[in-house]
Amino acid sequence: MKSTIVSSPHVPRANRVDQIMLQVLLALVPGVAAMIWFFGWGVLINVVLAVTFAVLAEATVVLLRGRRPWPAVGDLSAVVTAVLFAISVPPTLPWWLTLLGILFAIVLVKQLYGGMGYNPFNPAMAAYVFLLISYPVAMTTWLAPSMLAEHGFTFMESLRAILTGALPPGLDWDAVSSATPLDEMRGKLDLDMTIEEIRQSPLWGSFGGRGWEWVGNWFLLGGVYLLWRRVITWHIPVSMLTGLLVSAGVFWLIDPQTHPFPAFHLFSGAAILGAFFIATDPVTACTTKRGQVIFGALIGVTVYVIRSWGGYPDAIAFAVLLMNIAAPTIDYYTQPRVFGHGGERG
Repeated sequence: MKSTIVSSPHVPRANRVDQIMLQVLLALVPGVAAMIWFFGWGVLINVVLAVTFAVLAEATVVLLRGRRPWPAVGDLSAVVTAVLFAISVPPTLPWWLTLLGILFAIVLVKQLYGGMGYNPFNPAMAAYVFLLISYPVAMTTWLAPSMLAEHGFTFMESLRAILTGALPPGLDWDAVSSATPLDEMRGKLDLDMTIEEIRQSPLWGSFGGRGWEWVGNWFLLGGVYLLWRRVITWHIPVSMLTGLLVSAGVFWLIDPQTHPFPAFHLFSGAAILGAFFIATDPVTACTTKRGQVIFGALIGVTVYVIRSWGGYPDAIAFAVLLMNIAAPTIDYYTQPRVFGHGGERG
């Protein structure tokens, strides 16, 4: 009888890159849907444009390197990068800025270093910071949440604004745009207003900005899904949010009239999105468990420092990129001891 001998391992690996990325995309759906609900069809249009540009850019660069494009495109890493970038930028960002950001992320930050697994920086956040520094006005022009907006954009109005920059007749950007909760809080505090006075604005909800806090809740649901599916571990998200909350809590206890309640920092910007979907990038984050705790905590502290005293209110991208630089050093000093080494002889 003829038999076939198969070498180990006999159990197929479950952590294929495309399967992991697909789980991340599924986990992003609730938060993206909430953003579309509160900030309009421009969010969806940005996602479609960013994904299209990212796939084309990835395939083109891989072809120029003399390789087959499907393995690179099929792992869905470019799609995840595109979605994270698209939901980080304003929903009416001009299409050519989306293209410029995606080219920066895919070509320079990812493929220039060798492709998937070799990039030292998070591509989506690097592209976001590049555009924020280069085009600050366009990158900070956010629409008012749906419950505060006097004019809600239809799909065609959103498409026209993104492709041509034209607004509906009788409207200008001052009429449809709104400061983000972090911008509002920072600007009013600089005018020596107290937290109680600032929160009299209709912009505020229970903890953070109206609309923004619900978006954070839906991204939190997606983050819990990733934990349940074991796509990520708790170390970075929990330590990052803890670092942010503890930093904010200390200053809130010292002076609650000039420092907002700690929960404000969770539900007014991209803290939850950053904790579960951005800081946990397996390529650019720490790999040791102790290192991940330190990595996450330092991101949380850095976010609070930049939000409170830096020039950019929502500091997730800057904090993540700074810690991307430190990740190899943190891993070096947090490597687990190899059994049989480092101890004294009995």
